[in-house]
Amino acid sequence: MALCVRGRACQFYPAMARPDPIPLPALPQIDTWVFDLDNTLYPAACNLFHQVDVRIGAFVARLLGMAPDAARVVQKDYLKRYGTTLRGLMVEHRLDPKDYLDFVHDIDVTRVPANPALDRALERLPGRKLVFTNGTVTHAERIMERLGVARHFEAIFDIHAAAYVPKPEPAVYDQLLRDHAIQARRAILFEDMARNLKPAHDRGMTTVWVRVDSPWAQPEGDRSHIHHETDDLTEFLQALLGHSGTAKPPPARD
Repeated sequence: MALCVRGRACQFYPAMARPDPIPLPALPQIDTWVFDLDNTLYPAACNLFHQVDVRIGAFVARLLGMAPDAARVVQKDYLKRYGTTLRGLMVEHRLDPKDYLDFVHDIDVTRVPANPALDRALERLPGRKLVFTNGTVTHAERIMERLGVARHFEAIFDIHAAAYVPKPEPAVYDQLLRDHAIQARRAILFEDMARNLKPAHDRGMTTVWVRVDSPWAQPEGDRSHIHHETDDLTEFLQALLGHSGTAKPPPARD
């Protein structure tokens, strides 16, 4: 797992292994690797999303003229009902999203260290790699440059590409698959928010929950849409590569 020391950037350490509920997929079955960004490509212990969360609260308080505590209640209510606070503000208050997105992603990303092991694992994965995020391309690019993995990704499907409709709205997954010519049964999604895996599962994608402690990220009720779980993305990919033998390019698409 990733650990943080007060005042220092988070570091990567081996995760505690837990039994995987379903046998790992064979590499030739997968030709498209789709990764969430925040708390997935980098560990939640880097605490970047806390910075975003604080800035969302400040934005809501300023926009609605509320005290911070009251604004936080609205913020989390919109998150739960609409998938993102932004979507709630757009629906309830006709917010123009640009200023919001610029403000909430204006954070210090230096707490994210380079991850050479993740870089090597991504290099060995056969097929395409994409980022699927409720954030922005600019935010994703900053994080990926810090990690040292940007070169592996052919596209970032962000909140702008989704017309500001966030995961887990099913239509956004359909748009992702359509826009990037992804065959769902040949694709795998890595995601820290358990509920965001449900539409992927429903469309035939393999799903991996990257576990975090946040109560907002936990599964609710039925967990059949979660095929695999891990505390550490890099270790999962390394295990998958080791399980499947030498990585080879996937067969041509039908």
